[in-house]
Order: sequence, then structure tokens, then C-alpha cells
Amino acid sequence: MTRLMILNGPNLNLLGVREPHIYGTTTLAQIKENCEQHATRLGLELSFYQSNHEGELVDLIQSARQSADAIIINPAGYSFTSVAILDAIKAFEGPTLEVHISNIHARDEYHRHSKISSAATGVICGLGPYGYIAAMHAVAEMVKKA
Repeated sequence: MTRLMILNGPNLNLLGVREPHIYGTTTLAQIKENCEQHATRLGLELSFYQSNHEGELVDLIQSARQSADAIIINPAGYSFTSVAILDAIKAFEGPTLEVHISNIHARDEYHRHSKISSAATGVICGLGPYGYIAAMHAVAEMVKKA
């Protein structure tokens, strides 16, 4: 069974109440539940995390080297600032998909250029919470072909 780790960065614990005009009203708990349902259908073993702390996310990415075949990450605000997360992803050998709920390319200049994208296998943005499901389908296909 393919082991998938989904990581969520800072402030994503506030989904549903924080800037709903950008991120919608779906909560992270609802996203997790939806991902768990799809993981079962896709035959994926899922671990799902959220942290507001950069070092904790780095630790999780490093642990994925032994515990996961693929990573889906929504680095949130760390997308634009974290060389540490970027370097940790570079050390992970499986596919890594970067997900953003909003279309970062349609946002202000600061939110258009993710550092993490340069190490990601692929990037999904602007699909709202469905982006996680699209990424899960992509991971399932990638691992099948590997």
C-alpha cells in the first residue's frame, strides 16, 4: 500500500474562518475527512498533519524519508520564505506535490512565487479544497507508474 503524508503549514488550522473570501469556508478538519475517504478509495495509507512551526514541518518531511512514499504539502506562508522546508523536500526521494487552495499566481506579488515549487514534482493551485483530492489522484498514478 502506498504511504502518503499530507502536510499543512501555518494558519491552515484556521481554514473556514480566516479570509473566507480567499480560502473559502471549508475547515481543515473537513479537508482531512475528505482526504481520508479518498485515501481508502485509492488504496493509500494516509498520515495528515498541520503545524504552525517551520522546524516541525522539516522534521515531518525528514521522517517521511522512512515512513512515506509520497508527500502532498500545502506550505501556506512558508511557501514564500522557507529555504529549510525547500531543502528538506529536496532530500525526499518520492514525489512531492505542492497544493494551494487559492491561485497564488493571481494574488499580490508577494504571494506569487513559491520557493517550494522548485523542488516539487508538481503544483496544484486555485482548485480550493479539491486540490488535495486532485493531488491524491496524481500521487496514486505516479506511484503506479514508478
